[in-house]
Amino acid sequence: MAKPQEDTPMYMNFWYVAAEASEITDKPVKIKMLGQNFVVFRDSAGKVHCLHNVCTHRGGNLAGGKMRGDRVECPYHGWQYNGSGECVKIPSIGKDGKIPARTRIDSYPTQEKYGLVFCFLGDLPEHERPPIMDIPEWGKDGWWPNLLRNEYKASYERAVENTLDPAHNEFVHPTHGYSGEKESYAMPDYKLDEVPDGCGFMMIFKAPPLKDETMAKLRNFGGDLEAGAGHVGPHQTWTQIHLSPTNWFHQYTFRTPVTRTHTKGYLINLRNALQGAEHDEAINKRQRVIQDQDVVVLEAIEPSIPPVTNTKEVLMPADKAIVRYRQYTKEWNSKGWRVDIEQVEREAGKSVFAIPCPARRETKGWVTDSVPVVQAGAAK
Repeated sequence: MAKPQEDTPMYMNFWYVAAEASEITDKPVKIKMLGQNFVVFRDSAGKVHCLHNVCTHRGGNLAGGKMRGDRVECPYHGWQYNGSGECVKIPSIGKDGKIPARTRIDSYPTQEKYGLVFCFLGDLPEHERPPIMDIPEWGKDGWWPNLLRNEYKASYERAVENTLDPAHNEFVHPTHGYSGEKESYAMPDYKLDEVPDGCGFMMIFKAPPLKDETMAKLRNFGGDLEAGAGHVGPHQTWTQIHLSPTNWFHQYTFRTPVTRTHTKGYLINLRNALQGAEHDEAINKRQRVIQDQDVVVLEAIEPSIPPVTNTKEVLMPADKAIVRYRQYTKEWNSKGWRVDIEQVEREAGKSVFAIPCPARRETKGWVTDSVPVVQAGAAK
């Protein structure tokens, strides 16, 4: 009988943010995602490419090399790879030497969207790939966007569940409520709305006026406040905060698991009030405080990942979005998309693995083995 997996789940076949678009230039950059190293660069036409970072010759670090035109050159023996992952030059065999087809490395689809570089880390054909989370307000008049980033030593899965948890706000974020002090305090019920690979909710709860000078311009009264949250896929979440009938914040967070306990977050914060860059710093300052408050809790949670079964926690009605999220993780497990991080880390230094790219469905004989995956039924 397969034993349940107890490491941080990492799922291939989703889009993950590698970097801000402005960070990717014509120089190779090493980026770690899902416990694997990638080399990311732009070609002369400005297109972003993402490749597995290990040279198939002697394991050289491609990101430590140079660009030769639109090719990345391994710093060890000068092997060159194009954006499709094909080895197009091996200096030691001369210009007339035949390059073996199996020298290729994995190349992953990329998209630039919302000022970010997304990489599809998986082998699904284009028509089957789950989409990048949509931001309907992006580029529309009346909405002002800005980006906030953070990193923390905690599981991204716990961070997603934190976003889906309406009951934590008043206690972790003092400005969000009354910390349960009123005798009549109780979390209101809410209805879950389903979307492909996700769910979400909106609800009304009581909140005090905001005391910060800038934020008080948006909410200077106590009473009802509409807010909600949801997820799309294992790592993307949205939050809507309607401070008043006309002053709204809509936030979209894309999380990239670096390792099982290291997560990068990219939060796109859109607002329909206090338009203009001159207000960004004040808005960002408040948001950073909120992020830091969450990180303090996330980095101290035990266990650091959600338990194998829900019976190991006493869940309440307010946790039903979290329960539904955990049901989705079982569905992704059953598809064979969960990387066996435990095996990858156990074999570190002895074996090299690669997230399989779409080209592996068409061609065989790859030098680098695909990452091991958790077999259906062996995961929580």
